[in-house]
Amino acid sequence: MRPTAIEALMGLDFIRDAGNAVLIGPNGVGKSTFARNIAHHAVLNGHTALFTSAGQLLGDLAAIDSASALRRRLAHYAAPTLLVIDEVGYLSYTNRHADLLFELISRRYKTKSTLVTTNRNFADWHEVFPNAACVVSMVDRLVHNAEVIAIEGQSYRLKEATERSEQRAVQRRPAKP
Repeated sequence: MRPTAIEALMGLDFIRDAGNAVLIGPNGVGKSTFARNIAHHAVLNGHTALFTSAGQLLGDLAAIDSASALRRRLAHYAAPTLLVIDEVGYLSYTNRHADLLFELISRRYKTKSTLVTTNRNFADWHEVFPNAACVVSMVDRLVHNAEVIAIEGQSYRLKEATERSEQRAVQRRPAKP
């Protein structure tokens, strides 16, 4: 990871340019935390922002059964200056979910900024949205005029759990006489 890449996103130029950002990396490296901080900074600087998980967003949209209600809900998600979609890639979705996400990305394309966090490279999104014809077009719109940042490292949660285990092991050892 280039530390300056996250700092550049915090400058919010990508929002002023209606660009996107994608944070790619393994579980536990801070993608969601970076995304929340960027959204918070955007709000502090007068932008509107909405943070949601991919599961929540797609579940919400897929549960709507009327065309007019779906249009209103898509408008809700299309409205904020910055939409953060967290955890794309952790679950698999149906073609309907893929179509709904494609519709939302298309509505925001070149007009509003979308920040996505994912644990999958784009080449693997066909596994997230199996058999969905729109995946290539969705990724194309998402990455056009986007900052794509790869975050590498060990999981912070795993590191903290290991440190806690080591501390407990030290505490359990009998004191030497």
